Amino acid sequence: MAKKSKAKRVWMFAPAKAPKAKVTEEIKRQVEETTNKLLDEWKTKYLQPPKDHQFNYIVDLYNTWYRCYLYFCAKYACPSPMAIAPFFEARYSRLEYVGEDRFNLAFMRHTGQWIETHRDLTLDECIEAMKLDPFYHPS
Repeated sequence: MAKKSKAKRVWMFAPAKAPKAKVTEEIKRQVEETTNKLLDEWKTKYLQPPKDHQFNYIVDLYNTWYRCYLYFCAKYACPSPMAIAPFFEARYSRLEYVGEDRFNLAFMRHTGQWIETHRDLTLDECIEAMKLDPFYHPS
């Protein structure tokens, strides 16, 4: 039996990643005010009492900051007697602050991967895209 030869190791240049933009408290406050208006609209649409208490249903919509990302989250109730927990939370959309009042917009794919669909938009453009495209709505 012949021995397998190992591949030779080579040194390569790996450039440093660009630093993420810092989000100030003023920007956070302004973005939260705007996105809370959108969430209030969606709460009237998506927080309906369920017809069948066998399946999971949304009981709350909210957003939360983590570093330069604003996540849109939904809290689900699990009424089934076989449920592991009575509630669980899921993120469904994300705004990434990239600097100078610009954002990248992404949604959570069913595989758990974030898909970035819009880049370098203003906050108003992001909100409008979220209203029009059902990918960004809670399901």
